[in-house]
Amino acid sequence: MVLLLALKMLVPGKPSADRLTKSAHSRPRKKIGFLDKHKDYVVLAKSYRKKEEILQKLREKAAIRNPDEFYFKIIRTKTVDGVHRPESEANKYNQEELMLMKTQDIGYVLQKAQSERKKTEKLTATLHSVDNQPSNPHVYFAEDRQVAKEIELHYPRSEFSPASNDIPADIKSLLDCK
Repeated sequence: MVLLLALKMLVPGKPSADRLTKSAHSRPRKKIGFLDKHKDYVVLAKSYRKKEEILQKLREKAAIRNPDEFYFKIIRTKTVDGVHRPESEANKYNQEELMLMKTQDIGYVLQKAQSERKKTEKLTATLHSVDNQPSNPHVYFAEDRQVAKEIELHYPRSEFSPASNDIPADIKSLLDCK
């Protein structure tokens, strides 16, 4: 009989009902459910506190809200199945207004294109050596025709090009007299 009792103690028995927990065996207690441990309580307490803080902030917002506050979306939205939906803005403008807006848009684009064109013209006017021409060519002054001819012979045509076409007629007549 002693031997039987010794063998009985070696065989593990059924665990105590109040020791079964979520963490341990995940077998529910038959009548009273799981036995929560401290770590389960901590998780639940944190989530509860978080929800309470959110509710408290919402209560504060509602308390400081101006009851006379008005904004146009109050009028322009409808609640459909508990969800706020804005009114359809498909036919917001009539045909005349749409045409006016299109012409204004075209006018704006043309104005911008013109201003950009003017900017580019201004920039190209300020550029130096456009078309590989020097921006400020040297001007040689001669006392008489003979010195002028020497200067012309000394410098090739590409470097020196007298602009005789630009000289006014009365000055040309003075040059011919000499």
